[in-house]
Amino acid sequence: MRLQNKVAIVTGASSGIGRAIGDMFLAEGAKVVMFDMNPHPDADRLGENAFCVTGNASDSEAIKNLIDTAVEKFGHLDILVNDAGTAALEEIIGTSDEVWDNVMGVNLNGYFYGVRAAGLYMREKKIAGSIINISSILGTVGFRGVGIYCVTKGGINQLTRATALELAPNGIRVNAIAPGFIVTNMTKGITDDPRAKAGLEASTPLGRMGEPNDIAYAAVYLASDESSYVTGSIMYVDGGWTAQ
Repeated sequence: MRLQNKVAIVTGASSGIGRAIGDMFLAEGAKVVMFDMNPHPDADRLGENAFCVTGNASDSEAIKNLIDTAVEKFGHLDILVNDAGTAALEEIIGTSDEVWDNVMGVNLNGYFYGVRAAGLYMREKKIAGSIINISSILGTVGFRGVGIYCVTKGGINQLTRATALELAPNGIRVNAIAPGFIVTNMTKGITDDPRAKAGLEASTPLGRMGEPNDIAYAAVYLASDESSYVTGSIMYVDGGWTAQ
């Protein structure tokens, strides 16, 4: 098992990409604390190596407490996956302060709180851990109608690079995964529209949308010792979208 004896936190773990990552980490031998605003649908069936916590990723104190909970429950922390996210389907120039603050709070502030709390813990305890931020191809390319989301994902990429340099002397690795269009609740508007789905697939070199497990496989690699020489990287898992 590739993550045997490792302890991980996964945010946004009750559905979609976060849920797939949490499940795959468990299958690879990790102990996993799964964090989300919504209860995990399988919380009672995940087994003794999983522990589910509900909370808001945009709350700094909730993230500090999450690190403490993982350490109290499983003894230490080796891996953090920041995945909790939200989006607003509107143009930037028509966006209210409230919508802007909400998306920034979850997508960017929440990632900062997680990176800071996990980085401080790992540095203090001399743990050569792995921090993984789930970004998006929309942090690199623009896309109409989800501008705020694009801004936050671009910020996540830079948060990843800058923190990787800060923590490299401590042996702590910080990387990001940039998914393309993945079949999740966030892309339901596309998958429910046959014309939109067909158009998106035609624009993707591999000819299909991705599945959550496509991202989970990449997360296992970055969480494992196999990627011990990888830090500050943005790994694109996008069916070739950004190669065009």
